[in-house]
Amino acid sequence: MNILILDLRDLNKGLADAARAMQTGKADPCARIGFATPELLWQVLTAKRWELLKAMCGAGPMSIRAAARRVNRDVKAVHSDITALIAAGVVCRNQDGQGQVQFPFDAVKVEFMLQAA
Repeated sequence: MNILILDLRDLNKGLADAARAMQTGKADPCARIGFATPELLWQVLTAKRWELLKAMCGAGPMSIRAAARRVNRDVKAVHSDITALIAAGVVCRNQDGQGQVQFPFDAVKVEFMLQAA
């Protein structure tokens, strides 16, 4: 299963993971996108964008208009959300020349822990 893990990690942790993968030749079996703070994660992963990811999960390439139909939302609003998700590296543009986008994962896992101050 192709899984995307969204987690909280600072730059040093991300660089250490990359260095370990280069030294061992073994990468993490899951794709990871790290956010510096929980606030940044929730700024990128809003409720509407989460709904959009659920609709796109495992569906393959689609136009922004098709994605908007799946979630019953305005095309312009979905376009804004897709643009933000592309900038965060969560969604990608297809290189087919037809302007399609894709969430290339079968599942999403969000990992973070809330601790007492």
